[in-house]
Amino acid sequence: MSMIAILTNCPDEASADAIAEGLVLARLAACANRYAPIRSVFHWQGGVARETEVPLLLKTRADLAERAEAEIRRLHPYDCPPILRIPMEAHADYLAWIAAETAG
Repeated sequence: MSMIAILTNCPDEASADAIAEGLVLARLAACANRYAPIRSVFHWQGGVARETEVPLLLKTRADLAERAEAEIRRLHPYDCPPILRIPMEAHADYLAWIAAETAG
């Protein structure tokens, strides 16, 4: 079974926490890690935006990616949330824990 990490950036801690709680409670992620705020610089609507964002890393099964991303989009305040899928290699016991803690 393949596992992935999903990385997204949120505008604040409250939205990151809401997404983390929502996905873990729905068993679309086994774990969520909210990181310290970062400074992002990106093109947006014809200009360059400079924003403070809160990174959120979610660990899940690859076969749940579409459902997890749909839930992120539903909960995320951005019109176009950054959602990155990252293939994950890890210790077998950790991967088994992710599989056991996510939706059947």
